[in-house]
Amino acid sequence: MEKIAKYPSRYIGLFRPTKPKAKILQNLLQSHEIRFGDAFETLIEEYLKETGFKILNKKFSAQKNDKLNVDQCFSKNEKVFFVEQKIRDDHDSTKKRGQIDNFEKKLNAMINEKGEKNLIGIFYFIDPELKKNKNYYISSLEKMSNDYGVKLYLFYGKELFDFLELYEVWNEILNYLEKWKKMK
Repeated sequence: MEKIAKYPSRYIGLFRPTKPKAKILQNLLQSHEIRFGDAFETLIEEYLKETGFKILNKKFSAQKNDKLNVDQCFSKNEKVFFVEQKIRDDHDSTKKRGQIDNFEKKLNAMINEKGEKNLIGIFYFIDPELKKNKNYYISSLEKMSNDYGVKLYLFYGKELFDFLELYEVWNEILNYLEKWKKMK
């Protein structure tokens, strides 16, 4: 409500094709989607903690003092993992390139902080049903892996948990999601 009062031109005006009510609804729904993704970051971190992974600092400095945050950063058995996670792989061509550029910046920061020897990078989409840019992400990650000498992976849905040998976690998440959907 504060944003509406402070910036009414975002919701009304000659060059706004939607009516104010529709624009407000759009903002609320987008906010809901973002918070859903944030909740998944917290959820996955809690599963990692419960299953013996050590949670590491997620904040890094890149070149020119850019502040970067990875979605997950954890270790186990001398390996350091960082994960960039998204809900679904349905980005347009500009967004997918931006995602890969962002991942590479974070990879550089992780290498500077942790070294490349035991580093594993993961680009993860939670929703396994949407794989619009899979080939693009695979080829980009393979190139980066060769360039930097770091193992990089692309996972969808349960593949992340299988990779981490947390085989029951995905089914538990699906069960909770189904219960949550029924409550709404």
